[in-house]
Amino acid sequence: MERDGDASGGWRFAQCFGDKGEVEDITEADIISTVEFDHTGDYLATGDKGGRVVLFERNESKKGCEYKFHTEFQSHEPEFDYLKSLEIEEKINKIKWCRRQNAAHFLLSTNDKTIKLWKVFEKSLKVVAENNLSNDGFRNIAAHSGNVHPSLLPPPEPLVGSGTNLRLPTLTHHDTIVAAVPRKIYANAHAYHINSISVNSDGETYISADDLRINLWNLNISDQSFNIVDIKPVNMEELTEVITAAEFHPINCNNFVYSSSKGTIKLADMRDSALCDHHAKHFEEEEDPSNKSFFSEIISSISDVKFSRDGRYILSRDYLTLKIWDVNMDSKPVKTIPIHEHLRSKLCDLYENDCIFDKFEALWGPDGRKVLTGSYNNYFHIFDKDDDSDVVLQADKSAFKAKKLAGAKKNKGNNASAAAQINVDNVDFNKKILHSSYHPRENTIAIAATNNLFIFSANNPVST
Repeated sequence: MERDGDASGGWRFAQCFGDKGEVEDITEADIISTVEFDHTGDYLATGDKGGRVVLFERNESKKGCEYKFHTEFQSHEPEFDYLKSLEIEEKINKIKWCRRQNAAHFLLSTNDKTIKLWKVFEKSLKVVAENNLSNDGFRNIAAHSGNVHPSLLPPPEPLVGSGTNLRLPTLTHHDTIVAAVPRKIYANAHAYHINSISVNSDGETYISADDLRINLWNLNISDQSFNIVDIKPVNMEELTEVITAAEFHPINCNNFVYSSSKGTIKLADMRDSALCDHHAKHFEEEEDPSNKSFFSEIISSISDVKFSRDGRYILSRDYLTLKIWDVNMDSKPVKTIPIHEHLRSKLCDLYENDCIFDKFEALWGPDGRKVLTGSYNNYFHIFDKDDDSDVVLQADKSAFKAKKLAGAKKNKGNNASAAAQINVDNVDFNKKILHSSYHPRENTIAIAATNNLFIFSANNPVST
């Protein structure tokens, strides 16, 4: 764990978890694939490509927002589907916390095919402290009688068999450990790779989405789910789009949204029908014909979609932009924020090195004003939708060591962004911020950068 000083824009680098090895030394299994705060912000979970889940706990003994290691467990193992001759990776795609109802924590983790509900709790280890063999409860006369024959000795005190000194074994507390056990395993419900899970506000159900279907589950029932969205065509040759992300409404338990590779967002209402193929609202922005190119369909694919905490707005991320939609206006977004406009001339190169298919996440801050998303060179952006400010930070150890933490607050009027500081010909596409999580109550964020977890905090409190 490392600590460093302040960054501009009111944000401060607080912590870094991860080994100090060079990028070349990092194994594929150590790369973090998902990050998620719980509903209180006191706990933080990460999942990696090795199938491990690591939990961090807020360190209350420290000032500010600091975390310490809580526990680690192996969530998924590599599997092989012999019917389809397909390897199933152990990589953790998503982690979602369930609302805490007692001393234990419950969280869902999923790889491409199987979802598991884990119970994490403190377990007391006890040891036998005393039993009949702990000491000699009977007077050992023979030891002090010299050569006297045992038959001539008086009977032992107390009398053998009387039970006077009989003691039951007693257990005493030895240690407290954090245990993780799988309470439910939700398997065999997805033919395609799971990209999203979302717990409902009712606390009883959740949805899981793969490329073509969305299933509704009851947390207490692992052997049955209901298919609520199915976009699989009768003839797979007619397939034109896939589902990329899905999320429940934060308040209304009957509403959810899902996005597609065609750049569309659909709002569905489970009260309309059992199968939600007919959406309630369809959010899509028509593309400018002057920008149309071979790559148009690829870069319009939405990689992440999120409701604001009050459910009024929807945040979506495609390859080049962040878009904020008003739930009541589906014709166009209320704000479009350019992220990778400087890479538009590099789309051919990005297609060849597969970076054009990178899936960046997008997040709302706790105040409903700030939005967060990642970029290359380990940069990430924090925008304020009300005053159009943009804070660009870098989650990179070398930047901290050189004390050159990139952070500059720029106004929209300057027509400036991270592109102004980035040499387009010198972008490190191997360093990318794909996964992050925003603290639910304060301006603290967790950023996954390859195998490292960075914690940033802002000096300014959350305004509600």
